[in-house]
Amino acid sequence: MFLSLILGTTGWTPFDSKPFDCFLQGLIGACGISVLYNLLRVYNFVQNCNDSDSGNGSKPRSSSLITPLRGNWRSALQFWILTVVLSLMGSRVFSLIVLEFSLRAVSTWASAGLDASGRGLDMILIQSQFSLGCSLTGTLIFLQQGAPHSFLSLFLAAALSWKLASLSHSLWNHVARLYPLHSTKHYCGKCITLLTSGHTILASLQRAVVLAFAVASVASTATVYDHFLSQKDAMKFWTLLTLCYIMLLVYIQEDEHRQTGTAALLHSVVMRLGALLVLMLAMGYWSDVFQILIAFLGEAVCLLPSWDLLQALLKEEEEESSLSRCDERSSHKRTTIKTSSRGR
Repeated sequence: MFLSLILGTTGWTPFDSKPFDCFLQGLIGACGISVLYNLLRVYNFVQNCNDSDSGNGSKPRSSSLITPLRGNWRSALQFWILTVVLSLMGSRVFSLIVLEFSLRAVSTWASAGLDASGRGLDMILIQSQFSLGCSLTGTLIFLQQGAPHSFLSLFLAAALSWKLASLSHSLWNHVARLYPLHSTKHYCGKCITLLTSGHTILASLQRAVVLAFAVASVASTATVYDHFLSQKDAMKFWTLLTLCYIMLLVYIQEDEHRQTGTAALLHSVVMRLGALLVLMLAMGYWSDVFQILIAFLGEAVCLLPSWDLLQALLKEEEEESSLSRCDERSSHKRTTIKTSSRGR
C-alpha cells in the first residue's frame, strides 16, 4: 500500500503504461551490452593468442588472468537480469546516467588521454557497458514518444538486436574454444579473418559506442530540459549542481591516480552513482531514487563478469610501469657512467 501510494503520487509504475514496449526497450539495451561484452572478449582473446604466438619478441599480454569461457547459464542470467533492470528504469534516470558517463569519458580523455597500446580505451569500453545499455534504451524512449505504432518498430529493432547478440555470442564461443587451433591450421574462415583483421575490432567498437553516446546525449539533454530545467529558477540550481559534480569528478580522477587496482574502480562507481542518488533525493521523485538503486545492480551485473579483463589490464599497466621505471634507472646509470668516463 505504501509503495503504491508513492508510485501513484509520482506518476510512475513498473513498466509504465506499456509494459511490453518497456520490455522490448530493455531487451534492446541488454542486447547492445551483450554485443559489446562479447566483442571485447573476442578482441582481447585474439590479441593474447597473437602476442603469445608471435616470434618478434613482443611480450604476451596478461592472458593468464582472462577467463576463456563462462557457462551459458551465467551469460543467460546476466542478460535477463539486465533486461529486467533496463525495463524498470525510466527516461529521467537514463538521461542522467548517459550525460554523467559522457562527461566522465570526455574528462578522462582530455586529462590523461589514451596510450598508444589502447589499454585506456579498453578500460573505458569495459566500464561503459551499463551506460551503453542506458543510452540505447533512453534513445528509444525519446524517439518513440507519441509514435502510434511503436510496438512494431520496437519489435523489429528487438529482433535485429537479438540476432546481433546471438552472432556475437556464437563468435565468442567459437573463438574461445577453437581459435588457438584454427589460427595455426588456417582452415577456418572466421579465425583467419580474425587473425588478419582482428586488431580492428577495438576501433570499430570505439566508433559505434561514440555514435551511440552522441545520439543519446542529444536525447538526454532534451529529456533533462523537459523534466528538470523547464521549471522556474531551475537553471540556477542545476548550474550549482553541475559545478559540484565536476569538482567531484576531478576528485574521483585524482583518487584513481592515488589508488591502484580494482579498489579505485569500485570507489569511482560508488561515488558516481552515489552522487546521482543524492541528486535525485534533492530534485527527483521517490521512483527516481528507486531506479538509481536498481542502477547499482545493473553496474554490478556488467562489471563483475568483466572483472578478469579489468584485472588483466591493470596488471599489464603495473608491469609496463615497472619496466619503464627500470629503463629510466638503467638509462640514468648509463648516463652517469658516460659522464664519469669523460671526466677521467
